[in-house]
Amino acid sequence: MSGHARIAKPSMEREAVEGSRPWRVAYFGHDAGDAAIRRRVRAFDDDGMAVTGFMMRRGDADATEWRNIDLGRTADGAFIQRIRQVFAGAAIAAANREELASADVILARNLDMLACAYLAKRRAKLDTPVIYESLDIHRLLCRQDVVGKALRWLESSLLCRTKGLIVSSPAFLKNHFERYYPGQYRAFLVENRLAAGAEYGPRPVPQAPGYERPLRLGWVGVLRCQRSFDLLCALADRFPETLEIHLHGVPARTEIPVFEPEVSKHPNMIFHDRYKSPEDLSELYGNLDLVWAGDFMEAGLNSVWLLPNRIYEGGYYCVPSIAPGQTQTAEWIKERQAGFIIDEPLEETLAALISNLLNDPDPILACARALAKCPEDDFVQTEGMLSDLVNSVLKAGGPV
Repeated sequence: MSGHARIAKPSMEREAVEGSRPWRVAYFGHDAGDAAIRRRVRAFDDDGMAVTGFMMRRGDADATEWRNIDLGRTADGAFIQRIRQVFAGAAIAAANREELASADVILARNLDMLACAYLAKRRAKLDTPVIYESLDIHRLLCRQDVVGKALRWLESSLLCRTKGLIVSSPAFLKNHFERYYPGQYRAFLVENRLAAGAEYGPRPVPQAPGYERPLRLGWVGVLRCQRSFDLLCALADRFPETLEIHLHGVPARTEIPVFEPEVSKHPNMIFHDRYKSPEDLSELYGNLDLVWAGDFMEAGLNSVWLLPNRIYEGGYYCVPSIAPGQTQTAEWIKERQAGFIIDEPLEETLAALISNLLNDPDPILACARALAKCPEDDFVQTEGMLSDLVNSVLKAGGPV
């Protein structure tokens, strides 16, 4: 089993015996209220699989759309508390042995939940196969000191026991998994595309932004980057009458400790708070001309490698993205000629780009038309992909 960026393709020979039960998935997630978690559960459901969540949460224990075993509350950035909660959550999951034992496969999102899943398996004395879903490479894993080495030792020891590794960007394989764990995994690329089976509405016919209203730039998703926030605040100051900045999502307080007070200083910045996917996406993106797709939370590392949800969501609704150069996101945009790539110093180049687009919005229309010509599966996951992946993993031999 080679680790050299070889991405396995799911078998298309699905279990198709009439009357056979669907695959049952135990999904260990870090936050039951996270929009991306909800999207993944819906994707499994759309592909005909039955999901039981074993999930922690960041807030109150709100009701979920799926059967969920609450593994307790954690907080962003509270790593000691989160480590303790991994053990506590594993005990809770093992205490629900009947639910856990009914699963055909365990899928664990991120390293802390992978550790939680294996602890729960051991406590419950199960041999259920495990898939590791790594959608962010935390900066602690990239450190070259004793902390980074200890975390990579943990990741390696668990990874080599899994039956599959899901990543959302090929750069995660090239820059992390190939580098540290060659030969220890079987990788599947599952980009952060919109889930198959949901209703997103028709793709719009691109229209040029009108001169009679301000240009609308959106920042959508988990708002977790202080530099991005500062860049957008500076834009709001520079173009108070001709630019609106719309913020959709939940700010990460550990990364942006002063959020609402800063937004309130800018009349042309509008914070819309949490949104629901897919229900709110059509209206959300229908009100935008451009999407900010930069991220510097883990500059030089994960921020360079990731492919964020917003490029797929915006792409479906023909809203071009703006991204810093020398990133995987910029490569995605360049391949489709469907957005704008800017280089350092961004404080100057971003303002210059917006100024040019205010004077001449035709390039926005050209990029929107390029997105409209892209096949829908550039933005929406193909139906059956996840069930094919699970089927392929369960048919393969190897560690559990």
